[in-house]
Amino acid sequence: MADTKQAAQAERRATRLAKQISAFSKAHGGAEGQVAYLGDLGARIALVGEDGDWGNLVAPTVEIAQKAVEKAGITVHEDFDGEFAAKVRTGPYEWTRMAGIQVGGPKNG
Repeated sequence: MADTKQAAQAERRATRLAKQISAFSKAHGGAEGQVAYLGDLGARIALVGEDGDWGNLVAPTVEIAQKAVEKAGITVHEDFDGEFAAKVRTGPYEWTRMAGIQVGGPKNG
């Protein structure tokens, strides 16, 4: 019985994530993604819209993340590199944030 309950909960989480992925895709003229294992935190779903905007979602497991991207029907890449990574559009916020984290630039927040 516990397995059935856990399976139903995992299915609901995958469905919720798929809805978020689909909404992102619709708002950005389409989307592609990549699933990455985060250890105990679960899995990251990195999304890149056709317009270059990007975002991340976190799923509790890689399996739920994979099911969510499958349900959303987006193209999924093995790695976040090459042509896929080149689609990401960054702006002043990202550059300021990266500088603040890596080389002592201004702090955000």
